[in-house]
Amino acid sequence: MSGNMTAPVRGGRKTNWKDVVFSPRYGGLATLLLVLLATPLFIEGLYQFDIAILVLINATVVIALNLLVGYAGQVSLGHAAFFGLGGYATAVLTTRYDWPSLLALAAGVVLVAAIAAVMARPILRLKGYYLAMATLGLGMIIYLIITQETWLTGGPDGMSVGALEVFGYTVFDELVWYWILAGLLLVMYWLAVNIVESPVGRALRALHGSEIAADNSGVNVTHYKTLVFVLSAGVAALMGGLYAFYSGFIAPNTAGFMHSIELVVMVVLGGMASLVGSIVGAALLTILPQYLVVFSEYEWLVYGLILMLMMIFMPRGFVPTLHGLIRRVLG
Repeated sequence: MSGNMTAPVRGGRKTNWKDVVFSPRYGGLATLLLVLLATPLFIEGLYQFDIAILVLINATVVIALNLLVGYAGQVSLGHAAFFGLGGYATAVLTTRYDWPSLLALAAGVVLVAAIAAVMARPILRLKGYYLAMATLGLGMIIYLIITQETWLTGGPDGMSVGALEVFGYTVFDELVWYWILAGLLLVMYWLAVNIVESPVGRALRALHGSEIAADNSGVNVTHYKTLVFVLSAGVAALMGGLYAFYSGFIAPNTAGFMHSIELVVMVVLGGMASLVGSIVGAALLTILPQYLVVFSEYEWLVYGLILMLMMIFMPRGFVPTLHGLIRRVLG
């Protein structure tokens, strides 16, 4: 078959091979699947497995956060609080109250989702800098509670967490953890693609463009803002709980301000409103600090310089910029 042949798709619109290759649903999902399958073949040692697992955790959180920030245009500077709260809820329920692992994990997600749903309406009435400050304040409150309630959370010292048990099987092996988290990343990516390409996704993009125009067009602004806020918070809580099980320890810094900033930078670095960009941004920002250790005291200087140059020369983010360049080269 010739590479110039086209095929009809739904609605009478025609597409070609470039539309398929560069689409998040087909090209993006196929590429992600191949990368996840191939990665264990190139990993050597437990340290590299640890980095790969952290990439999977961060990427899953950032995909959901990109739906909130990149697509809906709602800035959150306290998202790590949901991650940390999910981890602590899971740790407390399993360690102090002997709950089964999966039940504690589910309870942590429900707890965080409920808090997010209650707080969404008053917080999401705000816009711009006011919204950012409100989410930052919420994150600080959760962080302070975690730090101060020593009797429950262990305070600044953190607390140990038992192993994850799934139907009587205790998950210890790093390779098993890798496949569990890789599967969750695939599910999150597939879910996000379907959300973006559905009427919900169109509503989120309308919110990003103009909330007033979206409201006048019949979009239930409050409903969709709350929906995406709760979804992103619930995913963060789920991955926070799994992180606690994997690491065997949870500390307040998982809910700290700097962690929230890292998550937002992952979104921006990879590409706003880019699902593939979410994964690439999470991978870059998780792996990059590991290689900057050789610069010792200049690590953060080099790190900041790299990020600054990326934003100057690739303001749309790494993936959208690269995608546009390849499309132009291919014509």
